[in-house]
Amino acid sequence: MNFASALYTGSVMHQRLRPARHRLQYRMFSLLVDLDELPSLARRLRLFSLNRFNLFSLHERDFGDIANRAGGSASLRAYVDRQLRDAGLPAAAAVRLLAMPRVLGYAFNPLSVYFCHDAEGGVQAVIYEVNNTFGERHSYLIAVDAAERNGERIVQRCAKEFRVSPFLALDLGYVFRIEPPHPARAALSIGVVANDGAGALVNARFDARRRRLDDAALALVFFSHPLLTLKVVAAIHWEALRLVLKGVRLQPKPAAPAAPLTIVTPSEP
Repeated sequence: MNFASALYTGSVMHQRLRPARHRLQYRMFSLLVDLDELPSLARRLRLFSLNRFNLFSLHERDFGDIANRAGGSASLRAYVDRQLRDAGLPAAAAVRLLAMPRVLGYAFNPLSVYFCHDAEGGVQAVIYEVNNTFGERHSYLIAVDAAERNGERIVQRCAKEFRVSPFLALDLGYVFRIEPPHPARAALSIGVVANDGAGALVNARFDARRRRLDDAALALVFFSHPLLTLKVVAAIHWEALRLVLKGVRLQPKPAAPAAPLTIVTPSEP
């Protein structure tokens, strides 16, 4: 059986440009899992499980809007199709989720990305699911312009609706530049720029290379990226301390968005 799911290994870069320059970079891996393949992956792989403990695991309750998934019992695939329907889009022919798995039972994903494919294989929509360290979550569903659905790059924009960092105000705009995953391409790139009225304020990128998802690859990344998800959380707090020491001020906490999902059309700025 040919699986669309894969392992991506690479690095994450964050750079703040104003009022103090600040940059960090660290190695990271993510799984790209086709939601329809999850049961088969769990049967095929010894080191990966679905909804139960293993060295690596994916728990569907870690993703999506739990309140609108019947307490988390509805499948993640059904949840995504419902969001697409609410956005006026057809159900996806395939949904592929790019995220870090649980490692020894623990996971934290600052950003998870759902690639929703149409019947021709193009990406018809992207869902960006954002988590902050305060236990809050919000998603942005953005339809892909028809001219970009089958291309090697997707560029999307939306207004910021959700607090991620206490050092960033809410009145920002996001620009996403993506080289989406594809079995015929080794490279993957997820770029996010947060802009204010003066231009780019923060840049973030994940650049990675595709690898076959098997037990040997999982064992390798377990030892080459030990306790990665815990390190991500520790790095967030360490870098926050460094920003404070550089004089970057905390921003007032805004009210949470009224809805857990923001739907954006390509015509919106």
